Amino acid sequence: MINVLLVEDHELYRMGLSMLLSKADDINLLAEASDGIEGIKKARELSPSVILMDIGLPNIDGIEATQRIKDFNPDIKVLIFTSRDSANDVFESFKAGADGYIMKGATPEQTISAIKSVSEGIGWIDPNIAKMVFSNLQKPSSQIVSEPEPAKNSKTNSYGLTERELDVLEAMVEGLTNPQIADKLVISKATAKAHVHSILQKLCATSRTQATVMAINEGLV
Repeated sequence: MINVLLVEDHELYRMGLSMLLSKADDINLLAEASDGIEGIKKARELSPSVILMDIGLPNIDGIEATQRIKDFNPDIKVLIFTSRDSANDVFESFKAGADGYIMKGATPEQTISAIKSVSEGIGWIDPNIAKMVFSNLQKPSSQIVSEPEPAKNSKTNSYGLTERELDVLEAMVEGLTNPQIADKLVISKATAKAHVHSILQKLCATSRTQATVMAINEGLV
């Protein structure tokens, strides 16, 4: 059972999420909090499996709350659930220790899937967010006079990623699961899983989310 702490200041959102989580299989809504300080307090007291964390919270925002929670219990998974879609918010969230980032416009199925993914240590990043961040990071590089491809190849080679692993990494950035990666690249699910495992090892990443952020940040895909 996945014990979830919901930290959301908007009452209607909180009510809707509470109903969604209460009906989901294998998920137990442990408690709710309406601001960052209360969220930190309940996280310390209850040690939830996953915290569904808004960013725009009163007193302390969700990013700072995430960092404080991770400082005293790094095993608690934090899924940022927000309407903010700026690249800065995304990277600041992951720097604070967030395990996933999903938009409030996500479907109920996507939200439940994201919670279950981060609880298993897989990580989650909203596909639209991944594309937006990737697009923003590419803009400065397009203004550089030097040839971009060798720089990208040197980074790629420094990690020792194969061409197939780069294909898999790109699919991970798109937010695809292992079965979806297998279908897209016409490989078996076991092979897709093996490639993902190899990528995490080569990037020294502890989760798919961290690998995805590294890929976007360093221009590996």
